[in-house]
Amino acid sequence: MIQRLTLISHAPTAATRAAAFPLDEGIDEKARRDTSALSGDLPQFLNAWTSPARRAVETAAALNVDAKIEPLIRDMDLGRWSGRTFADVEASEPEAMVGWLTDTAASPHGGESVEALLARVANWLRAAPESQGRSVAVTHPAVIRAAVVVALEANPVSFWRVDIAPLGVVELGSNGKRWTLKSLNG
Repeated sequence: MIQRLTLISHAPTAATRAAAFPLDEGIDEKARRDTSALSGDLPQFLNAWTSPARRAVETAAALNVDAKIEPLIRDMDLGRWSGRTFADVEASEPEAMVGWLTDTAASPHGGESVEALLARVANWLRAAPESQGRSVAVTHPAVIRAAVVVALEANPVSFWRVDIAPLGVVELGSNGKRWTLKSLNG
């Protein structure tokens, strides 16, 4: 069975624009307009999922995608760093930041490690319906990066070498046994 999975990163938010670790914020009007403009370019999907985060749910709605909430594609839990800027965390906890960026098992923020995120996304990809056709998931850059690493069976440190922008799109394909990267427009 051939399956195509389109992963779409949520639209920009105030946290995205401030280079901050996200909270559960929504998308603004400019992001909503930009997202709506993309909706006509999307194919029809047999299955559609969204992260439970407000920014993902609002992005799916702006794309006219009727998606079911899927907890396994929620954003990476960044613990006490949530809502803080990258620069602030880097200035106040430099060793913790370096540790997080170099050790994929580390979670100095008290949240989820990269390895835990990779395992969660791998479980979701294994459980994704094995039906022919197209599916879509509106989720987060970290989840999409993890999906790429899992599909490529890459070293976990490769997570830091994949960049996904707001409204970035990644296409994966599956033959029912393994996932492959079809395209990356991130």
